[in-house]
Amino acid sequence: MRVGTPSAGDFGQRLRGLRAQAGLSQEALAHAAGVSVRALADMERGRTRGPQRLTVRALAEALNLDDAGEASLEEAAAAGRPRPRATAPTGTLSLPRDIQDFTARGPALTQLLDARPSVTVVSGQPGLGKTAFAVHAAHLLAPHFADGQLALDLHGMDPEPTTPRDALARLLGAVGVADAAIPAATEDRAGLWRSISGERRLLLLLDNAADDAQVVPLLPGTGPSMTIVTSRHSLAGLEAVHRTDLALLRREEAVELLTRIIGPDRVRAEAQAARDLADLCGCLPLAVRIAGQRLLSRPGERLAKLVARLAAEGRRLDGLQAGSLRVRAAFALSYRQLPSDSRTLLRRAALAAGGDFSPETGALLAGLPYDDVVDRAEELTDAGLLQSDPVAERYRFHDLLRLYAAELTEAEDEPGVRAEALDRTADWMLRRATAAALHFDVDHEPTSRDDPDPDGAPNGREEARAWLEAERAQWLAALHRAHAAGRYRQVLDTARAMHWFSDVNQHWEQWVDVFRLSADSARLLGSRQEEAVHLNYLAWAYNLCVHDPRAALTTADAARTAARECGDGLQEGWSLGYAAGALQRLGRGGEAEERLREATRRLAALDSPQARLAELTVLNTLGTLLRQTGRAAEALGIHRRCERICLAGVPGRTADLMAMYHAVARQHIGNDLAALGRWSEAEAPLRQALALFDTAQMPSWSEPARLDLGRVLGATGHPEAREALLTAHDALAAMRSPRQAEAAEALAALDGG
Repeated sequence: MRVGTPSAGDFGQRLRGLRAQAGLSQEALAHAAGVSVRALADMERGRTRGPQRLTVRALAEALNLDDAGEASLEEAAAAGRPRPRATAPTGTLSLPRDIQDFTARGPALTQLLDARPSVTVVSGQPGLGKTAFAVHAAHLLAPHFADGQLALDLHGMDPEPTTPRDALARLLGAVGVADAAIPAATEDRAGLWRSISGERRLLLLLDNAADDAQVVPLLPGTGPSMTIVTSRHSLAGLEAVHRTDLALLRREEAVELLTRIIGPDRVRAEAQAARDLADLCGCLPLAVRIAGQRLLSRPGERLAKLVARLAAEGRRLDGLQAGSLRVRAAFALSYRQLPSDSRTLLRRAALAAGGDFSPETGALLAGLPYDDVVDRAEELTDAGLLQSDPVAERYRFHDLLRLYAAELTEAEDEPGVRAEALDRTADWMLRRATAAALHFDVDHEPTSRDDPDPDGAPNGREEARAWLEAERAQWLAALHRAHAAGRYRQVLDTARAMHWFSDVNQHWEQWVDVFRLSADSARLLGSRQEEAVHLNYLAWAYNLCVHDPRAALTTADAARTAARECGDGLQEGWSLGYAAGALQRLGRGGEAEERLREATRRLAALDSPQARLAELTVLNTLGTLLRQTGRAAEALGIHRRCERICLAGVPGRTADLMAMYHAVARQHIGNDLAALGRWSEAEAPLRQALALFDTAQMPSWSEPARLDLGRVLGATGHPEAREALLTAHDALAAMRSPRQAEAAEALAALDGG
């Protein structure tokens, strides 16, 4: 059994009592602890009043003391050790007042309180409440540090942060070292501080640290003390430390903080406005606190009024100030400390489209070399001004920081400089997007020469697809800028290159934007043939991407008119097919069938690979219409005909492309067989189609096929039916496809309800 806490008394008395309690002679205890009998006797008689910690630990182990007993024995020994002209902390560096309405951060606090590490670093972007968290944690930890608690602001955001030498002087003075006894050299001060703090149970809060070099000399010596460091920088150079990286509040936590500031009655009365306010503050604790303080000072003001003010982006930062608390000022402290190139990157990155940006985009906007931008972006991330993607090399702003950076570029960059940066970026982006999209064009063999940076160009379809998806917001913004600037040929070239790629990501609503711009560019260039082509692309996008059959019908009819005027039979055939698809969705099946049959006749008369592919598409659509109007056997015949065309091949078209068309035919054949009640025969073609679509990573094609397969499996009682239907339902809902309703109905039918 381990011995508990010894009775009160000085070290010698406690040691003698513990030895007697353990039934050990002086010789036996000395041997077990590895000390001499004479040294042990001196300790018990009080001649040695404060043995070193290692000796105390060895004695505790030999006496089989538990943790509390060892701590008590160490406390008695520490009281007897000589201290170099130092007394207890004087109170000159006492902890700041705790925040009574401190909210959230439960997991981070629990982890810190449980671990109680010797050093922890609390870091994150401006406004996250790092100091509030550290102060709150320090007050909770204070009872465990009987020798005192010290807090020192290191002024890391000031033009001249506190030097380690000056900080050490204040720390030494706070523990009672007389001014005359404080060494002159920084290294000697650090050594004395480590010696004193290493023997005490001190809690040290180092707030607002500038960098690693400022912090290292201030860390206590090895011992029972604990240090909490806060910084906007990550302080990545500090080794073997515990880290607390604070995140934004969750929306409900932000509302809770607002509630604690202004009271529950006002929040309950305007619950939605409170949630909107949290969102407009970006769930940043400083912004929420400022909004709360502002409302608290105006007890009659409605929350909705402040929401309306903050909803205007140009006024949001102006609205987030209350007395001396200002979000803009918090950001400015960090911005002023940045090197020139980092400031430039931060400002110009606010010009990027979308929620995040790549180093490529940053380099183009800032006019800096790529490698330099990578370094500067990492520096901004360490400073808490950008957030780094955990997987990809991409960066994003907090919403309020983006507004601040946008203000800066308006204030510090001339309009001509901004326009030049945007034009440079748009031109490069469209050239890269065009080159990447051509990897999917069956009529073009892509080469690196098409790319503005051949050495860094995407290699193959997978890399091209990844780039086009990641940079979608950038190249789409570039397309709008090119159209606004009258660069219509560039718009047409990019949109034409995107045509085949658009099939891969059919669920993107942005295709309406792309082809609306290109159709208008063709009109403005006076090219009726190109206008017919791009109006057909636009009709396709209205039909399949945004599910607007009325707009699709109007656009397809306009494409037919343009095609007739320029004598383009292929585009007239496509326009008839797209119009039929719209009519079918509008419930005008008879008219749809007429147009499909006319399109089939016109396309069959044309002798070109493009006409054969168009004919396949129109035939598949006709078969679908027949099946949906109760003529499944006739539909099956048409889709078998499509399959034969695919197997025979189309001159000039690759086997991979024909395999895709064949998969579409197989999907339709499976659905025809299901409509005929031939469930067991329907499964195989649907599985074949789904496998190919999945391999090609085309969710707009694979998920409807998965739904069709799930319905067939459900009809045959197959155990995979539920999983297939659930997967299809969730994916179709994410793509906002109208077929998600079919999936929900199929699931309900499977459940018998």
